[in-house]
Amino acid sequence: MDSDKLVESFAEFAKAKKIDRPIVIKILDDVFRTIIKKKFDTDENFDIIINLDKGDLQIWRFRQIVSEDSEELGEPDKISISEARKIEPDFEIGEEVAEEININNFGRRVISIAKQTLLQKIKDLEKDTIYKKYASLEGEIISAEVHQVLTRETVLIDEENNELILPKSQQISKDRYKKGELVKAVVDHIELHGRLPKIILSRTTPIFLTKLLENNVPEITDGLITIKKVVREPGERAKVAVESYDERIDPVGACVGMKGSRIYNIVRELKNENIDIINYTDNLNLYISRALNPAKINSIQDDDDRISVYLKPDQVSLAIGKGGQNIKLASKLIGKEIDVYREINDEDDINIYELKDQIDSHDLEKLKQEGLVSAKKILNASKDEIVKSTGIDIEVIDKIYNLLEEEFKNSKS
Repeated sequence: MDSDKLVESFAEFAKAKKIDRPIVIKILDDVFRTIIKKKFDTDENFDIIINLDKGDLQIWRFRQIVSEDSEELGEPDKISISEARKIEPDFEIGEEVAEEININNFGRRVISIAKQTLLQKIKDLEKDTIYKKYASLEGEIISAEVHQVLTRETVLIDEENNELILPKSQQISKDRYKKGELVKAVVDHIELHGRLPKIILSRTTPIFLTKLLENNVPEITDGLITIKKVVREPGERAKVAVESYDERIDPVGACVGMKGSRIYNIVRELKNENIDIINYTDNLNLYISRALNPAKINSIQDDDDRISVYLKPDQVSLAIGKGGQNIKLASKLIGKEIDVYREINDEDDINIYELKDQIDSHDLEKLKQEGLVSAKKILNASKDEIVKSTGIDIEVIDKIYNLLEEEFKNSKS
């Protein structure tokens, strides 16, 4: 491969990768100066002219003409009058000789070294380009094509055929991919293996839902509505607290859209993830009530790092939600652990001895010793506290809880 081919191939690569021209020229200059140093021991009296548009290269060597007996003869930038006149017969002592060097005269071995050096520079430049590109895209949504579906990850490729990794742990459980399918994900982070960047994508991070909302709700992009916090159980349920800076705009309605048109696109992208949009407020009690919707709360007690919430028995399951999702997400949204307690009126209370045929007598005695003689007292205490104070197994406490809740349902029916 001659110099023109080297320059041309490198210029084409640089153009495809959108690499700045000054960087390309600097790399080519470095490579060819390396060749010159190997041949002439110095590159100080050489000029390299690179034309990326034409894909060609010129190397010029400059030397001053000295006499045959000059003490300077032998220095890299000096040439004898006799040698100079072989180039141009009318040269005189003291003049400067500008000689164009043909790189093909350097020999195959030197050109081969140049090619290898340039290839390595290309690889390094490509790695740096990929890293810089995706470092600037961290936290942003991109679309990429499925290239390969593996057990632990799905390999995607972008429009420049760069590989991107979507780990199984960063996929929604309902995600199923086929080769060639376009996938949306957020650029989560970049891992460096040596100098090789590994781009990690995510569909489970709260940032993904944040960006989807920004892309679908113009009021957020315009700064009229802000997203205060997003918490998720990916593919299952999410809670989003939003606030409006314009009292004329309902932030919840704007995010949901007319007849749910805006939120529908997001829910579909997230495989039917149930998204609760909540109007943020500085009023903690109101904020908690909204976070635990659809449960109706009777009272709230703030104990610094924990929140105690009291509800009627029939509202407890609504507050906790399927698999504990509702209370777990509400706790994350508020930033404090929420404990749920059943609040029972005295007139509705049940003496546990009324259920002596269904509760073991030894367990009844242990409950009595701790003053837990009514359904109200038992259901208003946490299970962990009862286990710790009475020594009764948690499985037994669970059965007692279920039994008491069932009795309340029967007494109301």
